[in-house]
Amino acid sequence: MLGIFSSSVVSPPEELVAAGSRTPSPKTTASLLLKRFVERKASAVSLQVGDDVQLAYTHHEESPWQPRSFAVKDDIFCLFEGALDNLGSLRQQYGLAKSANEVVLMIEAYKALRDRAPYPANHVVGHLSGSFAFIVYDKSTSTLFVASDQSGKVPLYWGITADGYVAFADDADLLKGACGKSLASFPQGCFYSTAVGGLRCYENPKNKITAIPANEEEFWGATFKVEGPAVVAATK
Repeated sequence: MLGIFSSSVVSPPEELVAAGSRTPSPKTTASLLLKRFVERKASAVSLQVGDDVQLAYTHHEESPWQPRSFAVKDDIFCLFEGALDNLGSLRQQYGLAKSANEVVLMIEAYKALRDRAPYPANHVVGHLSGSFAFIVYDKSTSTLFVASDQSGKVPLYWGITADGYVAFADDADLLKGACGKSLASFPQGCFYSTAVGGLRCYENPKNKITAIPANEEEFWGATFKVEGPAVVAATK
């Protein structure tokens, strides 16, 4: 899956900007990144959401235990990869039909977060049990909400393209070509929300998250680490 967002939706994280500046490396534009995804991935589906967002996904070579899914409802777009162990109880919690899958659930969970204030974002993600990564974009409010499970079972990466777009994907090699060293593994057990102003650990949302610069020979430009009791972002 792939999500690409302009700076009018999300400001490029300073840590990733700095990583790219320390070790300059070849990059490409967001449009070329999307083109490469569509060309490389069989049966890929892509869509443009307004002027600032591009989303894409494919079922090609997906794991049967971690399927990819896409849905849109009420101008809320969601890409979801993985499976929830507690999907049944969450359906009851959000009043959904037994046929509702993970991506439909995430849209409803986001709507609860948005509309039932105060409803902390870390509670929404903290109630999810299983392997997952998701990207939610609310076109009506230009809000982005991204998260990864606590064990990093579903890979998720983020980076900055040559023209300043922030991209999220489950394919590190794909992003590497577009983002160079402005690239990192998205920290497991964390979420990024433009509504709350950045990256947070959902188990300990008050804990500071720092970016450790990578060595020049490393694949990444930085590794994100949650300060506190031994919670470290996934590394390649």
